[in-house]
Amino acid sequence: MATILIVAPVFALIAAGYAAVLFRFVSDTAHKGISEFAFSIAIPTLLFRTIVVSEFPDVSPWRMWGSYYGALALTWIAALMLSALLRARREDREDGVVFAIGSVYGNIVMLGIPLVLSALGSEGAGPMALILSVNTPLLWLCGILQMELVSRKRTGSPLSIIWPVLADLSRNPLMLGIGFGVVWRFTGLGLNPVVDRTIELLAQAGSPAALIALGINLFRFEVKGEKLSILVLCALKLMAMPAAAFVLAKLLGLPPNAAGVIVLFAAMPTGANAYIFAVQYQRLVNPVSGAVALGTLLSAATLPVVVMIVAGVR
Repeated sequence: MATILIVAPVFALIAAGYAAVLFRFVSDTAHKGISEFAFSIAIPTLLFRTIVVSEFPDVSPWRMWGSYYGALALTWIAALMLSALLRARREDREDGVVFAIGSVYGNIVMLGIPLVLSALGSEGAGPMALILSVNTPLLWLCGILQMELVSRKRTGSPLSIIWPVLADLSRNPLMLGIGFGVVWRFTGLGLNPVVDRTIELLAQAGSPAALIALGINLFRFEVKGEKLSILVLCALKLMAMPAAAFVLAKLLGLPPNAAGVIVLFAAMPTGANAYIFAVQYQRLVNPVSGAVALGTLLSAATLPVVVMIVAGVR
């Protein structure tokens, strides 16, 4: 029953966002506005306040990163190998890079943050911030650099490739929310009660707005073509990566809450950023789009299992 209370409201809000588009309760401009509010204002505010007021567990960030990104690396390698098997007649390794991105780039912002906070509460804030602070920069840089390495069209030096990514990330509202939260926490000033209550009210809108936005955005993703590739992408993301994260978290001796964040984040379905990466390079657009749509649907069945496993080891 406890698992249902954690997971069901999350997916109910996603369904509400999807239904709002399906039955035309919101306009096209509202789609954009809800997403921008969620990711430019509400979620950054939520991250800022969570980092400032939460108690951080005494856990090594290297063990956290080792567990999560170790699982990610293993899944990435498996995806490259499976992509070569599935696409044996296509001598194009660029497809393999996009296939790997689709297998590891989970929806840890739209779906992961609300679910972790619902399952673990503020105790998951510290580990969550550690992963969020490096996830997008690391995955984009790894994806772009590997794409450059396997591509026959080199566009410049590594610095010329990396710099635009870093410049964009420096203006990313999520990165700014995390950064300002860390800086303010280190000042030791805390938050004035009036300011804290104001920020709290805005932060409370973060998770619901993100889930509604996810449901709205899912409407544009389709499951079509290359169904075997879509199923393999979903299996790697929803089963292989969280299983690897669970084992590594055990081997590295992470405390229960930190391990819970690692496993839950690893179990998130393929996110929209993987689709953006596929569109950018015009590779495997349909399979990655299908993995976003089908993976999110299947995660309604897989995530309750993961939540029960996480709760059982706490």
